Amino acid sequence: MTAKTIEYFYSAHSAFAYLGSKRVMEIAAAAGRKLLHKPVHLGPVVSAVGGKTFAERTPQHVAYFFGREIERWAEFRNVPVIDFRPTYHDEDMTLASCMLIAAQDQGLDADRLAHLILEVHWRDDADISDPSLLRNLAASLDIDPDSLIESAQTPAVQKTYQANTAEAIARSVFGSPTYFIDGDMHYGQDHLELIERALAG
Repeated sequence: MTAKTIEYFYSAHSAFAYLGSKRVMEIAAAAGRKLLHKPVHLGPVVSAVGGKTFAERTPQHVAYFFGREIERWAEFRNVPVIDFRPTYHDEDMTLASCMLIAAQDQGLDADRLAHLILEVHWRDDADISDPSLLRNLAASLDIDPDSLIESAQTPAVQKTYQANTAEAIARSVFGSPTYFIDGDMHYGQDHLELIERALAG
């Protein structure tokens, strides 16, 4: 099932998923692979492997990961990013995540939608839990927003979101983004060049 895909586990509001978003799409396209989007509820995934959520980490640790580390990688990847923790970062990301699942299920451009959701959160400080904003983002990609949101709220899509989270836990995913290449796990967008090398070989 995964021979021609890159399995892509991430949170819809992940800074590091955003920083690697365009790059992983480029790598997938060059390798003839399809990104298989698996948005997850990140908190339980992190907790399951004994990690600490950001709320449980020291202020110094949070300041580094939401500060210098993002700044450094944003410069390297040439990705515009705000210089503070997004205002709405702790809002519920269920609708955004389920819209991505629904888009993928319907054969729509989940790659571009995922990037756009991440981008407006980390470039524009937008509230990606806001249904009105999400409608506008979908419409900007010529996706019927009402139909997509309706699909995102169905029990089947909600179940897939829960299943993605359970699968991430079962496969020892411990952060966002995590990529699997033919079953081989790569954690973090800083591994994208290693993924590129593996696919080239």
